[in-house]
This record gives sequence, structure tokens and C-alpha cells, in this order.
Amino acid sequence: MQIQPRQQLLDIWQATARVSYRDGAWLPGGRDGSNSISDAEQLLCIMAPATEILLFRLDRPDAVANDVLEKLSDLGDNLQIPQRLMRALSAYIDRYTAPDGTPMFSGGSYFRSDVEGEEIKQAQRDLDVVDSFSISITLMLAIVGFTKIFRQVVTRATLVEQVDALERKANRRLTAAMLGLLRSFAVNVFNADSKYGRELIRTVNQERRPAHQVVEEVREALLEINARLRDDVQIGSGAAEGSELDNPNRLFECGWSWGIVRDAPEVETSAEVGVQKPGTAQNAPYLYFTTVALDAIQALSSERTRLLGLLDSEQSRLAQSLQLRFELTRSYWATIGTFGSGRWPLEDLPWRATDGIEFDYFSLLIAGMVMQNMQSVRASTSDLRRVGGVLEELANRSRITRRSTEPEAAVDVHHPGLHFPLEGSEDVGGPTLAWTVGDISPLLCKRTLNLARMVSDGAARSRLLELSDTIWEHLRERMILVDDDRGLWDRPSGAFEYLADDFHEVSWYYTKRVVDCLVTAAQVTSETPPASDLLGRIAADLLNEADHLYDRELLNGTTTRGERLRVELERIGTELGRARTVRRERPGVAVALVEEVLRRLDRLSAARRADSGVT
Repeated sequence: MQIQPRQQLLDIWQATARVSYRDGAWLPGGRDGSNSISDAEQLLCIMAPATEILLFRLDRPDAVANDVLEKLSDLGDNLQIPQRLMRALSAYIDRYTAPDGTPMFSGGSYFRSDVEGEEIKQAQRDLDVVDSFSISITLMLAIVGFTKIFRQVVTRATLVEQVDALERKANRRLTAAMLGLLRSFAVNVFNADSKYGRELIRTVNQERRPAHQVVEEVREALLEINARLRDDVQIGSGAAEGSELDNPNRLFECGWSWGIVRDAPEVETSAEVGVQKPGTAQNAPYLYFTTVALDAIQALSSERTRLLGLLDSEQSRLAQSLQLRFELTRSYWATIGTFGSGRWPLEDLPWRATDGIEFDYFSLLIAGMVMQNMQSVRASTSDLRRVGGVLEELANRSRITRRSTEPEAAVDVHHPGLHFPLEGSEDVGGPTLAWTVGDISPLLCKRTLNLARMVSDGAARSRLLELSDTIWEHLRERMILVDDDRGLWDRPSGAFEYLADDFHEVSWYYTKRVVDCLVTAAQVTSETPPASDLLGRIAADLLNEADHLYDRELLNGTTTRGERLRVELERIGTELGRARTVRRERPGVAVALVEEVLRRLDRLSAARRADSGVT
């Protein structure tokens, strides 16, 4: 892998500090203006690496690396950096808390009108959105983890009070964001012969068999998920659909809507989180918002969250309910995406949603959920390769790895991005709102790296890492190169020269996703790669031969023929022991060690034969 995540992340930190911290204050904003999502993305460009990569930690001032201090010099020294970040984080939470103490999760300037020219009402801009719930969970977990460790090295009473105050604020917002996700879960139930039903069956029926047969097979495949939705989902939205799911003639889909679902009940909680707002969102899943919700819920159950004990008892209760929805949603879309015995629906690009809208980007979202499910069921190498083939094809179709020489529709997925309506947003007055996404490149890079972590086959892993390098080169071309925002993203004309070169201000939406990609690359680099079965067998065979030759040298009395030879044979024995120790986890290292041992044993054998006069 040629990405070099450490250096790239350090460069992003330097640029982020230069742009964000001026005249002693943290300045939110960017190309898309200031809102609860963009401001969190800006902070996570610093906080995500600082809490997910050990070498980037900022919560222990005495342990901060020198190159990190150099890149973050605009934020101060090793003692000032964590304190100034705390002030910026506290200001973010205050900015998006209502006067009555209710955390706000509005989409703000990220909302667009689905009807060109119509003005968006302020009540619409204030609507809560799943993207804000999700990124707040990620940021608040980072804050709570940061404060728990930083508190251990703080001695000044006033600073301890600031740390405690920030942690209380973060916990309040974290709980509110979890409640928001619980109330945004959607179960869309429909007849098999409805528009939704026909689209679903068209997607899964890759073998073009009679529709009624496929309908019965889909129902059978989703039987357990159906039962758990009816019986186990008890709080928040999605819990009132049991009677409809009981009908054997119905199909369904589940996931997250764009915001709090219309008529979603309030969640009973002992936590002080202010008012639980009424919902307006359509009771149907959106693939994009489903994916961002799943990523946030994964963070709630991560090893770091468990080891540091970041959740209190009430948050743990809510996290269990979200984890149930995570498992059901992941299983549902993985079942649909890989349905049948022939070509998977996932492999039939582009993915077509039940509302009839189809995009290659949707295929990438489904591929991510299929990969998450494969991690839990330990998928075969052949299945992982099939997902890899989908990622490669998506890179080609979106003109990341295939050259684009003139304006073409395939580039629209990058700029201006995919644009889809948010049904129900018009209920508070004004036009139907829309959401725009254009992050296919960094998301594809991240998914490719994650798949490489799962693959044990050396050739397949190498191919995926090569693909990630190619996507990264595409991302580097899109870096802003001039003015204060240089070193950040996004400038689409850098990769597609025929696009207008009029983007020179940072997009925190895009830059944060590039940071996510680099954090994943750092994790891939730091982990021991999956052991190759082939190399393991080769190492075992080589060890067997080396052990035999070593024992023969001992039997023939080589150790009695001089101190130098005795020391050499002891070293050989030590290296054989080392090879046995690493054979299972790092078979390639074991092969290299044993090959060197065999060469040295052969030289000893040849010397012994020469001494005895045997040729």
C-alpha cells in the first residue's frame, strides 16, 4: 500500500489547524456554511485520528509525538492543544443546544430544495436529520474518551472542572442522538404486487424465474428478521408495524429514514435530554441514511467504547436497542443483496431501490452492508472476491480507475453529486427538501481497505490494496492547491479537467471522509495481515525438513568439532524456534527464516562431508 496514512493525516492536521484556528478562536464554517453536521465534520478531522490511532493521541500531553506538535503548532504546544480543542468542542455543543437545554440536530445549510428556485423555510432548515444524529454519536464518543484519559493527567482544579463540564455536555448530546436514531428507524411494509413489491422482486430475481416463486423464497429468507422485528423491537419507531408484518402476503424493508419518522413515539428515558420533537420523515428507509446510522451504531459497540466504558447505564440500554436494529438491518440488506444461487443482485449494477431510483452509489452502500454482515458470519474467500469485483467495477464505472476524456453522466456522481428528495419535509411548509451526496471516491477507498482487512488470500488482498492506491491517487488529484485551504478537499476539476475550476474553499463534508479513509488505511497498516493458508503449509513443510537436518547434524556430532561450529548450531536452533513461534500468524516470516536456516545447514553438511573425504 502506497497511501502513507501517517504523513497524509499530519498534513491534513496542519491545514485544518491553519484554517480553523485564528486569533485565539476556533472558526467553524466552510464551503457549505456552518451547521450541526459540517461543524462536527470539521472537528472530527482532528478528533478522529486523535482517538482512533494510538500514535496520534493528544490526550496525554507528555506523550505527543514531535512531528504531531510541529503540524499542530497553530493550535499551540502540547499543553495548549488539548485545552483549546476542549474549548472548541464545548462551543460546538453549546452552539447546537436550544435555550431550554434540548440538543439540536438540524441539517441547516446542507438541506437543498428539490424544486429549483423555491425558498427553503427556516422551520425546514431546523428539521433534525439522521446524518446529524450519526455524526454526533461519533464526535461525542470521541469527546468522552478524550476527557476520560485527559482527566488522569490534569491537576489544576479549574481545568478538572472544565473537563467534567465538557463530559457532561457530551453525554447529554450523545444520549439525545441515540434517541433520535431510535425514533428514525423505519419499516416499510408493502404488498408483493405493489410498486415497491415489484421493484424488490425485480431486483432479487436475477434468474428471471416466475415471480410468485421468488416472492415465497424471499419471505422464507426474511422469516427470522420478520419475527424479530415483530417481537423484539419495542421502543422508538418501527415498533408499531407488527400487525402488518403478521400478514404472510406482505413484504417489507427496514433501515433509517432521513429524520424522525412521522408519528414516532417518544422514548421513555431517565436521562435529561430536553424535548423529543415530533417527526415528519417518511416511514421508509433511505440507503444513504441507513449506512451512516449503521456506522455510528458500530462505534457504540466498538472495542474502544467497551474498554474505556464510555457509555453509562441508560446509554447502554439504548445502545442495545440500536444494536438490535443494526443486526436486523444489516442482515436484511445482506440477504437481499446476495439473494439467489446465481448472480447476486449486488452484482447487477446499478442498484435499483424500491422507489425505482437507481445509482451506482447505491450499489456501494449495499456492498458496505454486505461486508458488515460477512464480518459476522466469516464469509468464504470466494464471496469476498465477488464483493471485491463489485468494488472494482464501481471504480471503473465512476471513472476513478478508467479515464474520462469528456463530460459524461458517469462523472455526475462526483459533481454535483447525487440528489434525492426527503419525503415529508414539506409538511412544515415550503418545498420538498433534498439531500446531496458526492463522496463515492473516499467511501469506495474505505470499503476497499476494509475488504482487504477481511481477505486472507494474498493475491486477492494485493489486488484490493492496489485498487485502494489507485483510488487514493484520484483523491490526491482533487486536493485544493491554493490559498489557505490548500491541502484540504474538494476540487473535482483536479481529477476531471473539463469541470469548472471554481472550488477553492474547503468542504468539511468531503475532507472528513478522506480522513476516515486514511484512518482505515492506518489501521490496515498497523494490523497483522491475515495469515495465508498456502504460506502456512509451505512453512510447515520447510520446518519439517529443517528440523530433520538439524537433528541429523546434532546426531553426527557436529557440536564436538569446534567452538565456532557449536555456536553456529545453537544460533540455527534459536532461529528454528523463532520460525515455529511466528509460523501461524506470520507464515511468510517463518518461510524466510527457515530458508536461511536450510542454507546454513547445507553448508554445515557440505563441510562435514569434505572433512570426512566424502564427495
